[in-house]
Formats: sequence, structure tokens, C-alpha cells
Amino acid sequence: MKTDQDQIIALAGIFQAACLTDQVAHNGVADASAMNASIYSLFQIDAESASAVYGGTENIRTGLQKLGQEMESINLQSAEITRYVLALMLLEQKLRKNPAMLKQIGDAISLATERLDHFSMLHSNIIALLADVYTSTISTLQPRIMVNGEPAHLQNTDNANKIRALLLAGVRSAMLWRQCGGSRIKLLVSRRKTINQAKQLLKTMSHREQNAQ
Repeated sequence: MKTDQDQIIALAGIFQAACLTDQVAHNGVADASAMNASIYSLFQIDAESASAVYGGTENIRTGLQKLGQEMESINLQSAEITRYVLALMLLEQKLRKNPAMLKQIGDAISLATERLDHFSMLHSNIIALLADVYTSTISTLQPRIMVNGEPAHLQNTDNANKIRALLLAGVRSAMLWRQCGGSRIKLLVSRRKTINQAKQLLKTMSHREQNAQ
């Protein structure tokens, strides 16, 4: 999984988790289909491709769209979602160097996988378990991600759990991106190429959907 397309899909996964985090923080809700794909990625251990990690490229559409928008922005570094993306990349680097924490996360994901026999992917019990994993592991690393949004939404327990679960998914996507050969330096150098590849993937998906109708 080291093709350019795999890298773009994994990078879109980071942007999707960040975008959904922002949606929950500001609106109290997030796109359910996109969120399902991001949470789904946490349970895919031996997927055959980056696309399969999200259940198909079409499930990462939100991330591809946001990737293009954010990377084309003149004020790239000031964008809220981009700030989350960069922080998730840094946290993944820290996590990669902590095998004990990786094992702790893996064990917790295995427990959550067993619960999927009884609860749906986005059930509050599953989301709460994933949120606890994030709180006890990644949240202890620096830099801690400070999520901005509406206080009423941020103080809601279910929303707080969704945000933490999505951030966990964002770190998982960052790890996938790294495994696919992605790096921050390469991203800066090939920014225009990355934007064009994301647009091409979106165009291909649109054509496929039109032909299927």
C-alpha cells in the first residue's frame, strides 16, 4: 500500500476525521456516513488496500473534498481543520515510538470489536469505549489537541465522546498515511500534485456514480 493513490486516500482519512471533529464541535452533529467510515477504519487491521480501510474510496469523499479545500487555502496554517490534521500527524509520530501504548490501544480495539456483535458501529457504547481509549492513551501525549467549538456542544458527553473517537480515527489514518509512504516534507513539496490527485479521485467517483445510474 505505497502507491500515490493509497497515500491520498489515507491523507483524506486524516482530513475527514478532523472535519467531522469540527462539525461535532460547532454543530453538535456530523455526517453519519462519513463518521461511520472513519470509525470503521479503527477496526481494519489487515486490509488489502487503503481504500478497504474505509470500506471503499467513496466513503472518504468528505475527506478528499476537505483536503483539496484546505490545501488550496491561502491561509493554510490558520485553518482550524488543518491545525487538527497537523496535530494528529505529530501525535502519530509520538505514538509510533511507544509500543506499550500501541499495545494498549490494540487490546482495547479488540474488546470493542467483540462488542460489535451486539452494538452498531456508531452506538454510544462503542463510541464511549473508543473515547476512553483516546483519553487514556493519545490524550496523554503532547501536543494535546484543543478542540474549538460551541461550549454547549463540547460539554455534551455524547459529543465529547464522538470527538475523542474521531481523533483516535484521525491518528489511525495518520499511521496508515505514514505506512503508505507519506511524510510532511513530501506533502509540502508536492502540495499541488496532492490537490490534483484528490480532485481526480473525486472526479472518478462522480463518473462511476453517473454510469451506475
